[in-house]
Amino acid sequence: MRVEIVTLFPELFDTFVKTSFVGRAGTGGQLEVKLRSPRDFGLGKHKSVDDTPYGGGSGMVMRVDVLVACMEALDAEAEAEGKPRARRLLMTPQGRPFGQPIAARLAREPAFMLICGRYEGFDERVRAFVDEEISLGDFVMTGGEIAAMAIVEATVRLLPGVLGNEESIREESHGEDGLLEYPQYTRPAEFRGAAVPEVLASGNHAEIAKWRRAQAEERTRARRPDLIEAASRKEHR
Repeated sequence: MRVEIVTLFPELFDTFVKTSFVGRAGTGGQLEVKLRSPRDFGLGKHKSVDDTPYGGGSGMVMRVDVLVACMEALDAEAEAEGKPRARRLLMTPQGRPFGQPIAARLAREPAFMLICGRYEGFDERVRAFVDEEISLGDFVMTGGEIAAMAIVEATVRLLPGVLGNEESIREESHGEDGLLEYPQYTRPAEFRGAAVPEVLASGNHAEIAKWRRAQAEERTRARRPDLIEAASRKEHR
């Protein structure tokens, strides 16, 4: 998989792309990350990437010509290398909420591009040059870099062989069954009056699986009943 990230601050990703399983995926050949700054395509001696908004208003708006030049340069590099064009994703609080289904879909893509904004936002015309718009949630940050890191991590961990334990992906929260994950315990067996449930130390794998399923369903009903409703609708389609 190839991930292209358009950002004014590529240095923010230096440690991220070299650390933990994202770094291992890179060294193992499962992941290629390309960082590109719109500043490389900025205008004038100051390499300007933004300008004041038409109609007035506060803040600065990122220019459509600069951003499109950056995106098209990445496309041209991919074409020259005989690689597929990356699917373009615009990071914006107005986009579709990101979730596990989108991460799973992106994990099947050969390449995708994350376009991170700064300042007051993008020139509206940028939207005509992207494939979809993605939001991390109903809140606003100064830029899209943290959202991009979250999307990369959620997606890369789904690539075959990256985590090493495929079963953990199926059983965790928002996995294939749509439930929240069951409670997990480790040593000590008792801590300040709170003991590990006896069934988990019983060695009876059938009973353990039954307990975990019941706990996952109970926790999901209590904390995220919307997930139960969504799973029910999916079953009846």
